[in-house]
Amino acid sequence: MDPIYVGLLSLVGIAVTIYSGVHVAIALAGISLLGVWAITGKLVLAFNFVALAATDSIADYTFGVVPLFVLMGLAVAEAGLGRDTFTIVARGLRRWRGGLGVATVISNAMFAAITGISIASAAVFSRVAVPEMVRAGTNRSVAVGVVAGSSVLGMLIPPSLLLILFAILTDSSVGDLFLGGIGPGLLLTLAYIVYLSVLGWLRPDLFGSQEVEESREEEHTPTWLILPVAALAFVVLAGIYMGVFTPTEAGAVGAAAALVIGMGMRRIGMKSSWKIAQQTGHVTAAVCFLIIGASIYGRMLGFSGLPAAITNWAVSTGVGPTGFLFAFAVLLTAMGTVLDSSSIMLITVPLAYPITQQLGIDPVHFGLVTVISVEIGLLTPPLGLSVFVVQSTLRDTGVTLAEVFKGAAPFAAIMATVLTLVILFPEIVLAIVGR
Repeated sequence: MDPIYVGLLSLVGIAVTIYSGVHVAIALAGISLLGVWAITGKLVLAFNFVALAATDSIADYTFGVVPLFVLMGLAVAEAGLGRDTFTIVARGLRRWRGGLGVATVISNAMFAAITGISIASAAVFSRVAVPEMVRAGTNRSVAVGVVAGSSVLGMLIPPSLLLILFAILTDSSVGDLFLGGIGPGLLLTLAYIVYLSVLGWLRPDLFGSQEVEESREEEHTPTWLILPVAALAFVVLAGIYMGVFTPTEAGAVGAAAALVIGMGMRRIGMKSSWKIAQQTGHVTAAVCFLIIGASIYGRMLGFSGLPAAITNWAVSTGVGPTGFLFAFAVLLTAMGTVLDSSSIMLITVPLAYPITQQLGIDPVHFGLVTVISVEIGLLTPPLGLSVFVVQSTLRDTGVTLAEVFKGAAPFAAIMATVLTLVILFPEIVLAIVGR
């Protein structure tokens, strides 16, 4: 059978299997096995091909960064540093109209600098920020929307698990991708703050009274508790950018520091340490399984010649780098309505990356466009993973999915605007990288 034809059929097969409920990694690996078998006509060779790809995919030293940053993020969440950050920031912004929403955004941005997982941010701040905003008179839909919207900063501001995944899929520099994420992350944070501040002045009825007494937790939380968060973020990120250690070593240093901080504050003990270890193992195993499937799939596509054929076709159509990025962003955003972020990247990046190289698109720029595009899907129906996390966390309070989706809609629109700016002005990403 013609290899390119097999490659095209594999795309259809993967779409059908995933939408029918098959796990993404199983779909990628299974269809790839059948594809190699169809191309070579030898089942034994296909099994050997899959086995070799699976082994090579996680044997790289770079892959060690995944469990280490996951461990650091879970330790930070268990130590309650996200709660401390919000409490301290909220205390300073309580008299600002919409200030608690702004405090949630700022706290999420700081929390993102030491976690890199959007879902963790959504879960933490649903419990911490929403009750305080509602108590202060903030409209409940606005409150849950702020948490869902700002949680996406966890996958954009470095360290980011999605940026690490992109680096593994494309053999790019994790450090450069982390640097590239700073500009878009700060821009999105600023855009959220401006939106909430303007909304606070135009629609003060949505935010209740400015004269709200501090909660007992705010009264008894010392300001110095924000120092561990700042110190941890500084050590990890500055260590990477100054060349003191590699991203993998930074993950190890950050994880160790987070555990020491949590134990020193007596918030992490033996029981919670075992819980963190278990959760780290679960997340790492899931990510590992996905990376193995994606590696097998990518090699099968390369073997079929489909990426090269699509690259030649895309170049021959005359579409420029900007046009391609806009089309790719629209595709990813549409896929985000039904698939999670990791699955979208695993399916699309192996096909699209060769095209971007032929068009002269910088890998770091392409990586950030990809991450922002798939992150919009965390806020859009029907999947909206961050929305589901917020709603499930607050289910006991009567919060509905419709409320969260309504509140998150403006933040998805702001993300789309920032994505447009990032595509049109690559300097937002590349200025700090030095390209």
